Amino acid sequence: MRKINVAIYNEFYHEQHNAKIAAVYPQGIHQAIADALSPEPDVGDIVVATLDNHRDVLTQERLDNTDVLFWWGHVKHGDVDDAVVKRVCARVNAGMGLVVLHSGHGSKVFHDLMGTNTGSLRWRESDDKCIVWVVSQGHPVAEGLGECFVVPGEETYGEQFSIPEPDELVFISWFEGGEVFRSGCAYRRGAGKIFYYQNGHETYPVYYQAEVRTVLKNAMRWTCPYQRSIAYDLGGGNAPPKHGNKMPQ
Repeated sequence: MRKINVAIYNEFYHEQHNAKIAAVYPQGIHQAIADALSPEPDVGDIVVATLDNHRDVLTQERLDNTDVLFWWGHVKHGDVDDAVVKRVCARVNAGMGLVVLHSGHGSKVFHDLMGTNTGSLRWRESDDKCIVWVVSQGHPVAEGLGECFVVPGEETYGEQFSIPEPDELVFISWFEGGEVFRSGCAYRRGAGKIFYYQNGHETYPVYYQAEVRTVLKNAMRWTCPYQRSIAYDLGGGNAPPKHGNKMPQ
């Protein structure tokens, strides 16, 4: 079985400058993501790039050998090298998969591929519960999640989210304050696939949650240029809804 080679870009700024965030992700958000992916039998090499070394890690040679790139950024989007951005976007258009996480919607890479320089939205930090609803039952990124799942605490995002209309909308999230948000958006650019996923603020242990890790793994497989999801290869599909018509608690 051909393995999926993965690269993870994490800004890795907050974890080094805020003790509370370092306590949540002592080895960085990138390591939590890598830990979610590395046990999977179809995952090959995983390499990590941070703001400090991304010029040296995300070379043309490395990107040419990368099947899926994960991108997490927040406050240092402007410091990402434009030459790296150009290389990443070219590789996505040539077929490399891209998974953009949380505030990565503000990255140069996402803006260039979406054709917009905004990606603006409503946001607040208030420990809201988030219910992630699957609105595209049967989509490979939603595989195994049922009709919804709960993230106990998360930064709140809300519409209007200034992005192009997704090719496929997979998730919509509801927050306790009443906001709703298009939190799982699938795109195709050239020969490549892109998935934007909202959950993952740095002050919350979101990337340790089982359902979120399922999203990461599913998004990796869906965006990979040659890999289909395991269950779909076996002729399966989405798990049946877990909650019926009852609101999750």
